Amino acid sequence: MSLGTVLRAVYARTLLHNARFLSTTPCARGLEDFFDTPVKEGEKVTAGRAWKAADLRLKSWDDLHKLWYVLLKEHNMLKSEKDNYRARGLVMPNGRRQTKVRKSMCRIKYVMYERARAEKDPVKAEQLKHFVNNL
Repeated sequence: MSLGTVLRAVYARTLLHNARFLSTTPCARGLEDFFDTPVKEGEKVTAGRAWKAADLRLKSWDDLHKLWYVLLKEHNMLKSEKDNYRARGLVMPNGRRQTKVRKSMCRIKYVMYERARAEKDPVKAEQLKHFVNNL
């Protein structure tokens, strides 16, 4: 093996090792994050309410952005679960969770768009609107 090959291998490993620290959330469960924890027989599945726009208006821009991605992860997990149940010919328990997540995501976009419209600087307002539209 040449020195160049060894250096490339070490450099690539170091890059990959350091890239792991760029993530803001730990990947504790891997692909299991796309599936909800199993419900025991007879156990009732409970879910909270959708976020209201009034509650979201009290949050900071960063908190709304973080909450958006938490809800996006939940949305993806629920879609995976729904597909899994459908493939087995079953009905997903508590299917209203998906509706609550979608409503919350729409309300977050609405609140962010309100803030973008309220921005005095037209250039910054346009950038914020573009950002919100790309969510």
